[in-house]
Amino acid sequence: MRQRRWVKVLGVLLGLAMVAAACGDDDDDSASDDGTESGGGGGGGDGDFTACQVTDTGGVDDRSFNQTAFKGLEDAAEELGFEPNYLESTSEADFTPNIDALIEQDCSMIVTVGFLLGDATAEAAEANPDQLFAIVDNDLFDVEAEEDRDFDNVAELVFKTDQAAFLAGYVAAGMSETGTVGTYGGINLPTVNIFMKGFQLGVEQYNTDTGTDVQLIGWDNAADDGLFTGDFTDQAKGRSTTETLLDQGADIIMPVAGPVGLGSIEAIEASGSNAKLIWVDTDGCVSVEESCDMFLTSVMKNMDVAVHDVILAGANDEFEGGANEGTLENDGVGIAPFHDFDSQVPQELKDRVDELREQIIAGDIETSPPSG
Repeated sequence: MRQRRWVKVLGVLLGLAMVAAACGDDDDDSASDDGTESGGGGGGGDGDFTACQVTDTGGVDDRSFNQTAFKGLEDAAEELGFEPNYLESTSEADFTPNIDALIEQDCSMIVTVGFLLGDATAEAAEANPDQLFAIVDNDLFDVEAEEDRDFDNVAELVFKTDQAAFLAGYVAAGMSETGTVGTYGGINLPTVNIFMKGFQLGVEQYNTDTGTDVQLIGWDNAADDGLFTGDFTDQAKGRSTTETLLDQGADIIMPVAGPVGLGSIEAIEASGSNAKLIWVDTDGCVSVEESCDMFLTSVMKNMDVAVHDVILAGANDEFEGGANEGTLENDGVGIAPFHDFDSQVPQELKDRVDELREQIIAGDIETSPPSG
């Protein structure tokens, strides 16, 4: 059984010692020949330190994962005085060409976003040892070789999302009126099901604490499998999947599927029910502000801070390769405020969530089931 390596934990919010970057001037902001899209222009400022991003298939404006990471790049660009640049991937076939294109543009730091970009990033890092990279949500573990792939020129920004999802599961169980909550994912990847695993354990903790029997549908830790739409783009699948969960009695649902989750909003609106959503990656009341009245809370990965800090570290010659982990303790992950539902969440439930947070930080509670 592999024991996950979380070395060099600098704290995502406390300063990830990492990467900077540069994009050379590129006046072509239109779609490229291979169907990928670019935006934001090439270099900028004095051209000393700029950063570029390669998205996964969700796109840079997905109101979730890629958008949050790009905000970090934009924040760093504003601080350092360069024009942010990105290439959007429309399929996995675009990952390597997009990375290669940004290398050709002389980006001194390339931020790749998503677990699926792991192989393409590792191959590019090995072939270009002088090129700085940061990858979001992948610690570059080689499954076939069963070993970590550490590169001096790659900063791996990873997150203990299960810790925050545990708290969200506890809240969902405590606020459910039907006694059934649900979840579904885009693709069954470790960075997706980590939310669902923690969520289930949070529901179970609530049942243990209160003697209730709130049911979770859409994920089963024992089977290590659940409900998935198969991609991160098709909102119609998000709607139909949510309709299925609603039909089974779920009144609080956590989609872990990027923009696919927007289909859940449509499904609940059409149903006329009082069902609520738990958003992921970013605070839904910020990224999907117009639907804030549907979000009980959100499971947040502070990727924008991680990306910002890694770029500034690189710009200050403080880049360090290897894994950097965001946790509850260093505020790399967390749950969002209850916003419109704050007055409806009992103080007793809020207090218990605060206690659980401290117990998780202290190592007294496991938020992910044993693997293997």
